[in-house]
Amino acid sequence: MKSIRSLIIAATGLLLGSLATSAAGTLTPVGATQSPIQIRDHHVDIIINNGFARTEVTQTFFNPNAKDLEAVYAFPVPKSASLSEMTIWAGEKEIHGEVLAKQQATQIYEEEKAAGNDTGLATKNSYQTFEFRVSPVRSNAETRVRFVYYQPLEIDTGIGRYLYPLEDGGTDDAGASFWTQNKSIEGTLSISLELKSAAPIADVRVPGFETAAAVEKLTDGHYRVKLDRTAAKIDRDFLFYYRLQDGLPGRIEVIPYRAATDKPGTFMMVVTPGVDLAPLTNGADYVYVLDVSGSMQGKIATLARGVARALGEMKPKDRFRIVTFNDAAREVVPWTAASPEAVQRALATVQGLASSGSTNLYDGLQLALQQTDADRATSLVLVTDGVTNTGVVDPKEFAKLLRQKDIRVFGFLMGNNANWPLLRVAAEASGGFYTGVSNDDDILGQILLAKSKICFEAMHDASLKITGVRVTESTGDYPGKLYRGQQLVVFGRYEKAGPAKVELHARITGEDKTYTTTFDFPETDTANPEIERLWALSLVEQIETGRDRGDIVAAEADAAIRDLGTSYQIVNDQTAMVVLDDATFAKRGIDRRNQQRVATERQAQTVRAAQPARDARVDTAQPAFQRPAHSVGGSSGGGALDRGSVIALLITLLTAFALVRVAERKRREREQR
Repeated sequence: MKSIRSLIIAATGLLLGSLATSAAGTLTPVGATQSPIQIRDHHVDIIINNGFARTEVTQTFFNPNAKDLEAVYAFPVPKSASLSEMTIWAGEKEIHGEVLAKQQATQIYEEEKAAGNDTGLATKNSYQTFEFRVSPVRSNAETRVRFVYYQPLEIDTGIGRYLYPLEDGGTDDAGASFWTQNKSIEGTLSISLELKSAAPIADVRVPGFETAAAVEKLTDGHYRVKLDRTAAKIDRDFLFYYRLQDGLPGRIEVIPYRAATDKPGTFMMVVTPGVDLAPLTNGADYVYVLDVSGSMQGKIATLARGVARALGEMKPKDRFRIVTFNDAAREVVPWTAASPEAVQRALATVQGLASSGSTNLYDGLQLALQQTDADRATSLVLVTDGVTNTGVVDPKEFAKLLRQKDIRVFGFLMGNNANWPLLRVAAEASGGFYTGVSNDDDILGQILLAKSKICFEAMHDASLKITGVRVTESTGDYPGKLYRGQQLVVFGRYEKAGPAKVELHARITGEDKTYTTTFDFPETDTANPEIERLWALSLVEQIETGRDRGDIVAAEADAAIRDLGTSYQIVNDQTAMVVLDDATFAKRGIDRRNQQRVATERQAQTVRAAQPARDARVDTAQPAFQRPAHSVGGSSGGGALDRGSVIALLITLLTAFALVRVAERKRREREQR
């Protein structure tokens, strides 16, 4: 069982619907004699405003047993999610959480649990799950739990996407063998989403729930969605798409937060390029690297149809090679010119593949990088739905391997709980492209977004520079490459208010380009205090990437991650949130940092709720871009496609992307000559 987030094209799993994997739900040890803790109701409130989302989940547990028990609830980790609040209601008592170093928080929870006191604990299990523990859930009684997390949202080619993950990606074999999950809701599942956008919205979509969800347009840019179900299961992702009106200008937006003039300022900057990127096409060599491990059972036929479609798009002058991997890698088709006869022979080979064994991803990539021709550019299409669990697993080794040759790894990855940190490292090392996709995604919409990228040149050597005001501890300002339709999201701190100049530098079609504007960092701005937590999480992710590729000493990285988590009250791999009553916090001498931060955030949220979305654009007077931002145009997706046809389209698009990369390389070589 496995899954990997991003650098991988898990189009196969994407098209197969819900897999036989566990989902969000209460956990009971396998073989336990007690009845599972029940979920009486599960309510989700989502607010999307000013480039980020706030998700609040409230659920009621019921213990049907004759003795008090501990409730354990697992929830897939949303990408870039800042878990910031946990509240427990036990009878009339309401208790809240504070983030501490993980070991300290866990020890306090165990001590309070052993003493029979009301307590809770929220921890993060790497990229896989958030785990919530509540003790005690009284015999034949209810306990209500609430948690809140924030995450930044990006607009891709004019399309915004929000995911509430519930389906588990099946990456935790040890957990699956130890726990059984209760994912049924005895009462009501309700999801309420409110979207506020300063930019005009063309339409919205809730794939899979078109008839069940009530969608209400309140005003331009203001929508409300409600979904209510009874006797439901929390094993299916909830997705929400919103499409901006076509023709909106390229722009730079800044969302600042500064509580007082003697405090540092924090900001989120979103750059949406409006740049004319030329279409590119050419021939190429490329390698298909296919996962044939055990979890691919039932998907090989669909995979074969996809490869057939992709190979069928090749020109006779192109070459291809096919490598498979499970416990080990093997070459099943050597370098072959893409003649019709060779394509047919390759298809017969692929159609005869069978799935078994574990996942040695490193071995597959290592074999794929062999036998490349220095005179021909090569691209690599990796098709898998799994996390590497055999052979080399150290991210630093993946980075070293992929830097050895000029080969780009790219694709889609389906599923929650996926190892996107590993693949983020690999993507940066190879200069590739990656994105995550849910089982319940709008497949056609994903294809449209992919198509808008792969057929156009990218912005190379992209970097963002801010001068005039001292900016520190920034993240995301050196992306290296921006594809058509992508936004650049930058977080940072600023020391003093005043006029600032922002410049986006990039190479396009061999020419250096600079896009610039000026704006003012404010003396104070208290509208969005959540930006501090989002900045801290973004910095944590940047430190993690540096650690994983070997640029930062692991012990130093972990210490920095722990300090950021406790200072800004976010749950990460080095911290945890312990829930106690006020008296116990006081007795233990624990500062109420989160209590103060939550009060500030709720006050700001109350003010924002009564106002329309604030336009965060800062380059209106001096536009940085003279062209509209890229958009898909037309419908945001819909309709039914045959699963084999969809995966074929996805792999065909990736093949086209490989051809684009070759064209870019050849152009650069001509410029250097």
